[in-house]
Amino acid sequence: MSTATAKTELEDVALAAPDKERLSALMVGHERPPRPSALSASVTFGWRAMLKIKHVPEQLFDVTAFPIMLVLMYTYLFGGALAGSTEEYIQFLLPGIMVMSVVMITMYTGIAVNTDISKGVFDRFRTLPIWRPAPMVGYLLGDVLRYLLASVVMLAVGMVIGFRPDGGVLGVLAGIVLLVVFSFAFSWIWTMFGLLLRSEKSVMGVSMMVIFPLTFLSNVFVDPKTMPGWLQAFVNNSPVTHLATAVRDLMEGDWPATEIAWTLGWTGLLLVVFGSATMRIYNRK
Repeated sequence: MSTATAKTELEDVALAAPDKERLSALMVGHERPPRPSALSASVTFGWRAMLKIKHVPEQLFDVTAFPIMLVLMYTYLFGGALAGSTEEYIQFLLPGIMVMSVVMITMYTGIAVNTDISKGVFDRFRTLPIWRPAPMVGYLLGDVLRYLLASVVMLAVGMVIGFRPDGGVLGVLAGIVLLVVFSFAFSWIWTMFGLLLRSEKSVMGVSMMVIFPLTFLSNVFVDPKTMPGWLQAFVNNSPVTHLATAVRDLMEGDWPATEIAWTLGWTGLLLVVFGSATMRIYNRK
């Protein structure tokens, strides 16, 4: 290296030093913005989940067309055979089919989580200075809108074909709130599967294996009294049965304290067990 070249490099360093000092003073002299709160971060990720629906509206198929199809199909297929008329059967069926549909929709939370993991999005989330569970909670908050939309769609279709809730607006709202609260807790099961399994197809397959027996082996379609004794023991203690009974009674104008207590108990248990397991896996993955 020549003497002239070395001299030029030293002059460049000397000229750059004041700029570096000014930059350091600028960074040190101003306070850093405060970290977002747990609620703020969770709501932001919930908004992100809703924006994904805005850009891909086909995602709403499972909360619009699918529930309508279920209500119409089961009402007109089984109404005459089980209750003598569709008008009478819809009074029993609609709260139950609402529970079944919303519970089935919860599995898409795990699929969305698994998709983001495979794309590397969660690696970037983990580097952010935010509350660690915020991405997971945000997914579930965004899906609450889907649960509400599915419930409103099915209720509207039921009203058209003859459903008349004796509990009025208050009973209907109480039933929907209880359903959404339970579904929020139930969704943590699928977030755990979304973290554990390798592909979204695996998440869907495992979810179907759990959801179908749990929803069909319940009192959604028929009274368990007609079932064999060994099956009644399972059905009567199923969380879906307790939820369907509570929602049905609320919409009929009753306030079933026992069934509501069972439903809230299952809700708390699901949150504690699967919420904790999900976050432990998320932190270690």
